[in-house]
Amino acid sequence: MVVAIDKAVYLGGYRIKFDFSERVSQTIEAENFLKSAKNSMTKMYLDKNIFQGFRIEYGDIVWNDYEMCFPIWDLHEGKI
Repeated sequence: MVVAIDKAVYLGGYRIKFDFSERVSQTIEAENFLKSAKNSMTKMYLDKNIFQGFRIEYGDIVWNDYEMCFPIWDLHEGKI
C-alpha cells in the first residue's frame, strides 16, 4: 500500500495534524524531537514561525528545500 499525506494542518506549538490517503489521521508533537536535535539546521525549527512554514510535496511534508522532512510511515504511525 502506498501512503501519502493528503493534508497537514498546523495546530499551534509544534503540533501538526496529518490526514493520510487511506483516511487515517494522526497528530504529531515535534517539540521533543526538535529540542533534542543535534543538527543546528534542525534546531532552527524551534522558531514556531519557521516550523509552521511546511508544505506538502508529492505526498510528503517538507520544510524549505528539504532541510527537514520525516518518513511518511513514521508519521502515519504517530511517531517521529
